[in-house]
Amino acid sequence: MVRQNRERLSGTIEADETHIGGPVKGKAGRGVAKARTKTLIAGAVEIITYTQGNNFREKAGRLRLAILKDAGENEIKAFLNSNVVEGSKIKSDGWKGYSVKALSGYEHLRRTQGDSAMAGKHAPHIHRAFGNLQTWLNGIHHVVDSKYIQHYLNEFVFCYNRRETPMATFRSLLKIVDSSSKPLGFKSLKQP
Repeated sequence: MVRQNRERLSGTIEADETHIGGPVKGKAGRGVAKARTKTLIAGAVEIITYTQGNNFREKAGRLRLAILKDAGENEIKAFLNSNVVEGSKIKSDGWKGYSVKALSGYEHLRRTQGDSAMAGKHAPHIHRAFGNLQTWLNGIHHVVDSKYIQHYLNEFVFCYNRRETPMATFRSLLKIVDSSSKPLGFKSLKQP
């Protein structure tokens, strides 16, 4: 469900990472990263501004999600470089992975949060997308094997990015599949 050569996100972007997957006993925060039931993912969402009456408003635009090996600057830089146009404004929390090296080529708007409960207030759009992802995974799929997680992320992003034009979703999928494409076998769908 990923269109080849799709346009990267641009403008003002909220970026963050989260863990998805089953519960982990006795661990909290970033301590869950080593659990077999958790997968670390990065997310970036465009922020669209518009006026309503005399007020400026914001809403979420297009979304990108990908698995990360870790939340270090090299992984974050690779995620941003493949998903966000250089020169864009990246809004992030105070996590050290969003370093000067990781954000070279971007304007960085860092918002350090003291309390994790404030994360949704400082970056509401990406955290809402993460919440919607968790609800979608639990409500639709119930159990997701970690080796297929990127495919589930791609499906979620496909639907999320077309949420305002649901009638065009099927037509978009047909364009992506294209009649000249070779069918994918089960082995090609599995991640190594």
